[in-house]
Amino acid sequence: MTSAAGYRQRSETLAGPLPPLLAEAEHLAQAVLMGFHGRRRGGMGDEFWQYRPARAGDAARSIDWRRSGRSDMHFVQEKEWQAAQSVFIWLDEARSMDFTGEKNRVTKIERARVLALAIAILLIRGGERVALASLGTPPRSSELQLLRIAQSFELEEDRPDYGAPEVRNLLPHSRALFVSDFMGDLAPLETQLAKAADRGVRGVLYQVLDPMEEAFPFDGRTIFESMGQTVRHETLKAGDLKDRYLERLAERKARLDELAQVTGWQYACHHTGDSAQSALLWIYGALEHKL
Repeated sequence: MTSAAGYRQRSETLAGPLPPLLAEAEHLAQAVLMGFHGRRRGGMGDEFWQYRPARAGDAARSIDWRRSGRSDMHFVQEKEWQAAQSVFIWLDEARSMDFTGEKNRVTKIERARVLALAIAILLIRGGERVALASLGTPPRSSELQLLRIAQSFELEEDRPDYGAPEVRNLLPHSRALFVSDFMGDLAPLETQLAKAADRGVRGVLYQVLDPMEEAFPFDGRTIFESMGQTVRHETLKAGDLKDRYLERLAERKARLDELAQVTGWQYACHHTGDSAQSALLWIYGALEHKL
């Protein structure tokens, strides 16, 4: 059996030096937490949350007769949800995520990582269990889990040009968050979502794009090359490709939205030039809504 001192030593070894990304995500999470006051959602638990008017179907034993006696209506006492949920996060770390249209703007992977880690902080601080797909470990709720996630982002591995989600051991009725630019083949995503839906898993598809990928400000002679340099296309009239490109991008976003709707998920697109705080706030609200 590992002693308390042993656990502490392992934690300190893992934490030092503390990844800068973790500090950034912590700061972002704290800013969002200030807008929330506890988890405050109804469910099974012991802590009183609020009274609500009784509805058809409420059992007589659920009515608070003392509160109801002070009114012409019947009231039910709602409890705050206390059962921990499991959330699986898949973060696309393919080379396409390294793109940024301006040197002073964060890359897609940088924004995706800080959002993934910040949402993990919010969930774990709220009592949830979190797992990062790439680690292959079960969902856990601990500060050590946050450190593992943060340090996994520091590892350099061979990466494909475009990512494909694969989350093994999804727990039935758990939640999931997929963060990607979704610029690669969508077939693996469709397969993964079908498996998740079969297990009652609900979640969020969060697309991260650079503003340049939406604007397509290219004209004249241009060389287009994938981040991994495996695909290369040269044209003398890049402006002629704009309408076709924007049409295909719109089709892809519509397909992602459709996939989310048919599987009970939610979809949103975020641009790296926009606020990370507003992005995190949306993701947090979307995942909370899925309970």
